[in-house]
Amino acid sequence: MKLNKNIKIFINYFLGPLLFVGLSWSIYRQIKQQPGLEQAWQRIRESLHSPLIWNLVAVILLMFVNWSIEAVKWRLSIREIQQVSFGKALKAILSGVSFSVSTPNRIGEYLGRVLYMDEGNRLKTISITIAGSISQLIITLLMGCIGLVILQSAIETGQLVSSLWMKVILWGTFGALLVVTLFYFRLPGLVKWVDRLPGSKRFVYLVQALENFSATLLLKLLSLSLLRFLVFIVQYYLLFHLFNVEILWGQVLWTISVSFLVMAVIPTIAIAELAQRGKVVVMIAGLYSSNGLGMTFATAGIWLINLILPAIAGSLLILSIKKNICGQERRIIGSCFPWFCCLWVFQQAPINPVIIFAGSGIVLLKWMKKFLSPCIMP
Repeated sequence: MKLNKNIKIFINYFLGPLLFVGLSWSIYRQIKQQPGLEQAWQRIRESLHSPLIWNLVAVILLMFVNWSIEAVKWRLSIREIQQVSFGKALKAILSGVSFSVSTPNRIGEYLGRVLYMDEGNRLKTISITIAGSISQLIITLLMGCIGLVILQSAIETGQLVSSLWMKVILWGTFGALLVVTLFYFRLPGLVKWVDRLPGSKRFVYLVQALENFSATLLLKLLSLSLLRFLVFIVQYYLLFHLFNVEILWGQVLWTISVSFLVMAVIPTIAIAELAQRGKVVVMIAGLYSSNGLGMTFATAGIWLINLILPAIAGSLLILSIKKNICGQERRIIGSCFPWFCCLWVFQQAPINPVIIFAGSGIVLLKWMKKFLSPCIMP
């Protein structure tokens, strides 16, 4: 426990801030070298006092669309184990966002969601929620793979990576997409696989709901994930134009798709995430525009609108149910913790999710059998 606490302190108070400062300094130097920096500042100031300010309003409205789609997707996923209203699903999503801002790759959002489930359904919800996350990962890999193909020449010409590494990245992404997609559509059979594991009889109910995931439901989740992805792209397009980043719609679509792919693969720390996103977007979208200042403002705007504002709203919602959480918090966190660890590993290694899921599942079952027997009875 002491080691884990020391690691957390190291990440939160040393590594995270250090990474943030390093990436911020790199972005600052890149912007300082931008040709016509003063003119760029002037055009941005003019845009904020022009009709283009409505782009910002549209982006804020799209934030509600974005999280509403996620609420519909989550509500659709869990309907076999518990019926929840759209309003309750949206509250769960926003509460999850408030948890996510202080966890690696925002995996804490799942803890916020399960707080709104009835006793006995919380652990069952984890595997279902992970299935929804996999659908979003598939879309990210798919769009990123297409983006790599379309931008291959520009990336090699811009010397972001060599031709050899470009081929490695492209085929690696395609391989990951293939494996994750096959795994996704085989989720209903996961219950039988878990049931064959030694000592798994007591825990098979945790993934039992996945048996009800038909191909139609899985395709619906993928469709909603694609719609949510396109909302992100439209938000970037609107803010790019607000901050005078002269870039075409098609270029925004594929550069941001590749940027999302990069962000999905690399580990992120909450305090450094904004700088990481800014660096990646400036590097890739910079293939078509030299306005690094505008791209940095757009990325920061997306981060604030899509993450920080919902996190504040979610925090207020959590305060309203604090009296219900206090008596159950330790039990919920303790019982869900290993699932979050498995999900984090899955997010960090999408190249081989089947092996990762199988290995982490075995470790999970042993961990739960030893420490959580009183907490996991349905």
